[in-house]
Amino acid sequence: MRTDKYPIIIQQDKTILLDVHHPRYEEARDAIARFSELERAPEHIHTYRITPISLWNAAAQGLGADDVKIDLGRFSRHGIPKNLLADIDSSIDRYGKIRLERSPRADRLFLRFEDPYLESEVVHLEPFSRWMRALDEPGLYAIPTSARGELKWELIKLGYPVEDVAGYAAGVPLEISLRQTTLEGKRFSLRDYQREAVEIFHRSGSDEGGHGVIVLPCGAGKTIVGLGVMAAVGARTLVVATGTVAVHQWIREILDKTKLEPDQVGEYTGDRKQIRPITVTTYQVLTQRKTKVDPFQHLEALGKEPWGLVIYDEVHLLPAPVFRFTAGIQSVRRLGLTATLVREDHREADVFGLVGPKKFDVPWKVLEKREFIAEAQCFEIRTGLDESVRERYHLAERRAKFRIASENPAKMAVLESILEEHAADHILIIGQYVGQLRQIARDLGVPVISGATPSHRRDQLFEEFRTGRQRILVVSRVANFAIDLPQANVGIQVSGTFGSRQEEAQRLGRLLRPKDRVSVFYTLVSRDTVEQDFALLRQRFLAEQGYRYLIEDRDP
Repeated sequence: MRTDKYPIIIQQDKTILLDVHHPRYEEARDAIARFSELERAPEHIHTYRITPISLWNAAAQGLGADDVKIDLGRFSRHGIPKNLLADIDSSIDRYGKIRLERSPRADRLFLRFEDPYLESEVVHLEPFSRWMRALDEPGLYAIPTSARGELKWELIKLGYPVEDVAGYAAGVPLEISLRQTTLEGKRFSLRDYQREAVEIFHRSGSDEGGHGVIVLPCGAGKTIVGLGVMAAVGARTLVVATGTVAVHQWIREILDKTKLEPDQVGEYTGDRKQIRPITVTTYQVLTQRKTKVDPFQHLEALGKEPWGLVIYDEVHLLPAPVFRFTAGIQSVRRLGLTATLVREDHREADVFGLVGPKKFDVPWKVLEKREFIAEAQCFEIRTGLDESVRERYHLAERRAKFRIASENPAKMAVLESILEEHAADHILIIGQYVGQLRQIARDLGVPVISGATPSHRRDQLFEEFRTGRQRILVVSRVANFAIDLPQANVGIQVSGTFGSRQEEAQRLGRLLRPKDRVSVFYTLVSRDTVEQDFALLRQRFLAEQGYRYLIEDRDP
């Protein structure tokens, strides 16, 4: 049995076990990460899984089935299971079987089938039969340009990702240059991995580039990658962010790190409706309408603009109406930015089909080792149910049990003990339930930020936190995403959204801006309740990235 030279074991269920302590660990990790997804990353053995989407991502980067098999064979102790060999052939073979190509006419594109059997399977199905008109060349069809996104969406549901090389509209040109010195006089340039991400996405402006997703940890500079792509594309750009505070943050970064003038950058939110060469809006604004049957007026207005690039910040949050918007603007270059492609609704394939394949990612712990993001320690602090709510908890149905456990009053004493241990730190107290957060804020005499807090007040409080005038903030879910608070080094999570892995990662991400000390992330959990079960689910993604939760019992 060959064991000493080979760092991976491939299992029948398509998972790959990678020995972290093997001398060839890094070589193997870099190879298999191109065509598999990291699932778990505890201390000694990392688990990767090969999926259709991970293989399609590999194919989109030019890897063939033989490339995948060769890499697996170079590192596997016991060979490759036959069922996996067949799946690799089948999945990678599907990518490129259907291609979208340019047509001389602006109102149509060519759809090309490489496989006559697949062609016969698809052409008679609705809605494809409505869109496709056979041409004289075998396997070639004309489709309306307007059907480009819907067709890709429908085909990926059948398990056939379309290779889209139909090109892009240039949009209105716009010269965008990055500064070498920020407005505050600090030196600025893209880090090596940020520059690589931009180059891989843009592909020198070719039709093979221009659509896809960049995955980087929170604090690793996804916004900077976005600015780099804007400069490379050089056209009018629409940025879609998670909320008004994130919009303001994008605008600050654009003005601070590019040579664009303030009158070239617009805010399209509930407060302002500015459409400018660079326009920053929110998912919420795009999906606003008066009634369920009325059109999405802002989405339609912005969709008519001659953009050359659309950037989706936190692309894993794309709501269904924005999928439709994205389906309708396939002629525009599209960049998705995210820390994790995990979606609790399992619609990752929609992101792949309409925004594009994953083009670049870097494991969290790799950037931590290089000191591009902060080192962090995670603790789960368990405390018993307060006597005043124990009976109510046991009599409640399961969903109500979760909220009762989350709002356990006994957490307050634990919270205060943690605050005493971090008397000189910058602390975010984060939770799901606004009533609980308001009570905590009153008891501590500190501000609270929730969805009801006006955007100007949020900006003011976040700025006070950045400058040190406010050391503790209580924040709701509005602070989960795209909030830049580099001073924050302690996070205390008092409640969360059931088992959301995505939310857990984003909350830890608030603490990962580089700093000269270790950040600490606490989660307060009611012991022996459904909250403890959900906490385990929430922690899965971070455990997969190599973070360990130290469990501690602490009662008032």
